[in-house]
Amino acid sequence: MRNPLVLSVLLSAGVLAGSPLANAANSLVFCSEGSPAGFDTAQYTTATDNDAAEPIYNRLAEFEKGGTAAGPALATRWDISEDGLTYTFHLRDGVKFHTTKWFTPTRNFNADDVLFTFNRMLNPEHPFRKAYPTEFPYFTGMSLDKNIASVEKTDPMTVVMKLNSVDAAFIQNLAMSFAAILSAEYADQLLKTGKPSDINQKPVGTGPYVFQRYQKDSNIRYAANKDYWDPSQVKLDNLIFSINVDASARMQKLRKNECQVSLSPRPADVAALKADPKLQVIEKPGFNLGYIAYNVQHKPFDQLQVRQALDMAVNKDEILKAVYQGAGQKAVNAMPPTQWSYDETIVDAPYNPEKAKELLKAAGVKEGTEITLWAMPVQRPYNPNAKLMAEMLQSDWGKVGLKVKIVSYEWGEYIKRTKNGEHDISLIGWTGDNGDPDNWLGTLYSCDAIGGNNYSMWCDKDYDALVKKAKTVTDRDQRTVLYKQAQQLLKQQVPITPIAHSTVNQPLSAKVEGFKVSPFGRNAFSGVSLKD
Repeated sequence: MRNPLVLSVLLSAGVLAGSPLANAANSLVFCSEGSPAGFDTAQYTTATDNDAAEPIYNRLAEFEKGGTAAGPALATRWDISEDGLTYTFHLRDGVKFHTTKWFTPTRNFNADDVLFTFNRMLNPEHPFRKAYPTEFPYFTGMSLDKNIASVEKTDPMTVVMKLNSVDAAFIQNLAMSFAAILSAEYADQLLKTGKPSDINQKPVGTGPYVFQRYQKDSNIRYAANKDYWDPSQVKLDNLIFSINVDASARMQKLRKNECQVSLSPRPADVAALKADPKLQVIEKPGFNLGYIAYNVQHKPFDQLQVRQALDMAVNKDEILKAVYQGAGQKAVNAMPPTQWSYDETIVDAPYNPEKAKELLKAAGVKEGTEITLWAMPVQRPYNPNAKLMAEMLQSDWGKVGLKVKIVSYEWGEYIKRTKNGEHDISLIGWTGDNGDPDNWLGTLYSCDAIGGNNYSMWCDKDYDALVKKAKTVTDRDQRTVLYKQAQQLLKQQVPITPIAHSTVNQPLSAKVEGFKVSPFGRNAFSGVSLKD
């Protein structure tokens, strides 16, 4: 027979288990690597910004945890017309926007919020956009501003989006961070009070955690959303991002349990982390690319011979050993080999400093010519040590007669300036966002992506025609043929030098449960908990 006291405790636990926040009895600290520029995800493309906004928002569709398939979220389902041009989204009922110190919603999520979110990006004359002028690099970089013909509601819980041409990756795109659904009611309040930019610094969403406060270069604090539409995903009372640029400092905090999840260890630290019984390290093949971007709008990089010379003067093998230390694979192509449509026939030009010298001379580049090489100030999964890589490239290109000056800025400033094309050459990289080839070949190298993620400022009409056509075809085999032709053309024109695809090592406390490593490099904490 059970002890009555034990039975009473068990009954109490059963009652609690049925409540929305039964497991939210603790706090988790995430050691992140940089300060976000803001929380209005439509404005930003970096993982630092997207990670910081991830707990706050939902989208119409969202990716499965740890996978690439997109499924229902704020839309419970969608219908697609036979011609592939009309999408009808049926919205989730009963979803509440966050209540904060600066906003108290008077209604639940509905179609008006979807219309505000997308029409702000579509319409330059939108009242909110005119009051708070911003750019939307993902939206325009993927030509959604040109392809979405209209966004309308047929009733309070149904939205119809019409396209000008078929987009085979449309649902995948809508599951990305830039498509986070914002509150139209909050936007109206901000317009009336004359503070529209607060949408970026005082965010309001429908996500599992509510934004509390942000101290740049220090921390971001979130609290559990007690009204979340999927209570099973809220298992923490508090979520804290502790911002630490230095990888060693992050690992030290992790070992001391000052944070329970950390980002991007140095390759040299991985073995020790794996040996620590208080930690776990999840290892995954990287769906990423670290590369060199040549600004073709700056002389002498507008000349193909110069880009070819720089490319063949890079000693990739030595960089792979020193920078990636066994946790990387040499890259020869503009996207990773795990991406469908990857062209395996493409090969690198051999490492050949002498031939590089000849090409530079033929292009009229004099010995001692000064160029600038921009090195990222942060550690990213695709580049664990940009400073060291820059120093090695400085040496490589010095051997062919160039004088290389290394430049760096704070991460937000670095991204802003490279998007503006202020660099000669920049070290940059990408982790895939949605599993579709267009997220590489269109998002990074198309004409529309200049000013967004096309850091080479390269625009080739033949290449552009191929990637645009591939988006309008739904048959994967046909798309693959087009994407392989595009990859061949890009390799011939050398707007970039691919360096490596790195292995992702995700260190976290052994107490953490439910954390999934995203192939897209997202750090999401819905459904994550800590063992008692």
